Amino acid sequence: MKSPLAPGIRLITSFSRDSWYRSFILFLTFLFYTAYHLSRKPISIVKSELHRNCSTVIRPADLNVTNNATWCDWVPFDQDNYQTLFGVLDNCFLVAYAIGMFFSGIFGERLPLRYYLSVGMLTSGLFTSLFGLGFYWNIHSLGYYAFIQVMNGLVQTTGWPAVVACVGNWFGKGKRGFIMGVWNSHTSVGNILGSLIAGVFVSSAWGMSFIVPGIIIASTGILCFFFLVEKPEDVNCTPPQHHSDQDSGEVEPLLQNSHHVNVAISTEPAEAVEDHTEAISFCRALSIPGVVEFSLCLLFAKLVSYTFLYWLPLYISNVAHFEAKEAGDMSTLFDVGGIVGGIMAGLVSDYTGGRATTCCVMLIAAAPMLFLYNYIGQRSLGTTIGMLLVCGGLVNGPYALITTAVSADLGTHESLRGNSRALSTVTAIIDGTGSIGAALGPLLAGVISPTGWNNVFYMLISADVLACLFLSRLVYKEAQGWCGRAPRVRGFKEI
Repeated sequence: MKSPLAPGIRLITSFSRDSWYRSFILFLTFLFYTAYHLSRKPISIVKSELHRNCSTVIRPADLNVTNNATWCDWVPFDQDNYQTLFGVLDNCFLVAYAIGMFFSGIFGERLPLRYYLSVGMLTSGLFTSLFGLGFYWNIHSLGYYAFIQVMNGLVQTTGWPAVVACVGNWFGKGKRGFIMGVWNSHTSVGNILGSLIAGVFVSSAWGMSFIVPGIIIASTGILCFFFLVEKPEDVNCTPPQHHSDQDSGEVEPLLQNSHHVNVAISTEPAEAVEDHTEAISFCRALSIPGVVEFSLCLLFAKLVSYTFLYWLPLYISNVAHFEAKEAGDMSTLFDVGGIVGGIMAGLVSDYTGGRATTCCVMLIAAAPMLFLYNYIGQRSLGTTIGMLLVCGGLVNGPYALITTAVSADLGTHESLRGNSRALSTVTAIIDGTGSIGAALGPLLAGVISPTGWNNVFYMLISADVLACLFLSRLVYKEAQGWCGRAPRVRGFKEI
């Protein structure tokens, strides 16, 4: 009697070759951008070690010091303006990142993504490690650390446009919000792992808090070089369908509703799909309906998210009086909430067809939650945990949705039909504009925090409100569709 096929083999063979390749690419790109964010996180953890409350630190008996208040601090961060200096380091990275992002998408469309990502991760690993080596080389020059931050900010721009373009090449519109909501959890997973890894070494040898993440991202760069497949056609897989076959004449839906598209994968052979090799221009990308609005919304949404990314551990340490490691561990709860928020934003926007409305509702809800966290968030451990989870979900949900599903939808807009090289530029414009906010947030936090943390939170709440205002036209368009005045579409119609 012939034995039945093993259950595990039956499971494996139940998936098509295309499905296996798509899952593999989704996993690889998830791993790559996890490494990018993992290598950005250490500086926020190390801040509270570079400038400490030395009165609570046991001084070695054989150590001769002249200043009892700052003997344990790392020069040049032993001065009263240490928060401003931290802001300088943050902005060296973030300003360079924001400027580089606008050019990164252009390069990403014209260079092989596999090479582009590999070189970017290897060089990012180099500069991240060089920052940590300053501890072992006993470097106390602000210029050295600022230069490393600028260079790291530039090379880190290779990541986002490239991974979104790669995922966009492999996945069509069907359930894109949910798939990319799950996939975008790499941002929060990277932040969590970066915090935990940096926290292991921060109190003993903070240099290793940078060197270990640097080695990790460099290793993923090598993995990228050997295994990344940029397009389905490269391995004879079927390319996805990025738009519906229905032509609506002069008025085209920007983002086709998934309820009207039951098949996400085109049945045409790969050879039949036209591939325009001419890269899209910057101005052409800006003219796509929705790019400007979502870009400006992301500017303020990212301002809030990155202020938490760089300043939350120090805020917890100062207000709740936690040690550096405990503050870093506690801050990971914000990213845990961000994972759930990103997935929920994708699910809701898929179901309702309203990307802009989903973002706007979450941003509106985030404003009072930020106010409450500042006033009651540190009263008890349970309150702190709950508020961090809620704030993380509401703040990072819209940020995740715009940088993934919305960017991919806009980058495969009907007006770009057949052009497979537009997605990287559109993604770079949206994320580059958002990165301006990412640079402004930590800078403003560094300037405002000496006047009191309350003022920092007022700034964050104001940014949330402004982000909502930039989406108001798109929300109105979506509401019209739901009320029956216009076809229900995901996003809004071209006008």
